[in-house]
Amino acid sequence: MASEAHGEEGGLVFHPMDQFIVKPLFGDGAVHWYTITNVTLWMGFAVLGIFLLMVIGTRGRAVVPSRVQSIAELAYGFVYKMVEDVTGKDAVRFFPYIFTLFLFIVFANFLGLIPMSFTTTSHFAVTAVLALAVFITVTVLGFVLNGTKFLGLFWVSSAPLALRPILAVIELISYFVRPVSHCIRLAGNVMAGHAVIKVFAGFAAIAVISPVSVLAITAMYGLEVLVAFIQAYVFTILTCVYLKDALHPSH
Repeated sequence: MASEAHGEEGGLVFHPMDQFIVKPLFGDGAVHWYTITNVTLWMGFAVLGIFLLMVIGTRGRAVVPSRVQSIAELAYGFVYKMVEDVTGKDAVRFFPYIFTLFLFIVFANFLGLIPMSFTTTSHFAVTAVLALAVFITVTVLGFVLNGTKFLGLFWVSSAPLALRPILAVIELISYFVRPVSHCIRLAGNVMAGHAVIKVFAGFAAIAVISPVSVLAITAMYGLEVLVAFIQAYVFTILTCVYLKDALHPSH
């Protein structure tokens, strides 16, 4: 870390955003759509972690659960209750999709806290795909289940008649902004926290302020552990809210 923090002339040189660079896993060539990168590797680890927790960890189905099985059951119950409370019992059929989203984001966020790892959810390319998948699914579902009645989501019938067209335009714009805010919220928070930790780590190379820097890193790391879970929760609960609009557009 010290060699990275100091330049050739002894000045403090560090690049907090270098940790987010996508690199080929094999070789140093250009990155194409088919290139196996560090993002691919850590997304694979996230999927593997989910498999180990939900399949291997629960295969015994013991009456007195092990620690791993208890974690899996707690996660299952937590998301199931969220879907049921926010979206309604008729949305339980979409629980597997929402639960998969939650687990993937949680594992990706927490794996990104491992030193020398790569945080896949810090990239807008990843979070944008997740957000667009939710947006397209909810929109298609809304029209399939409700037909043209789904457009009632944009028509504020409780407002004065003269204001309804204006409000309809505003509601329409806000609807299409949903995937943008959905993906930026997750990637922005994760990226910002990791960048701040890297900045404090760079200052740790200076002996005078290194104790303060180490304390700041410890505090920020603790905060990032909390953020890793909260951002997965926020992404999931917003998905439930959007799904509710598709199932009950008149509410």
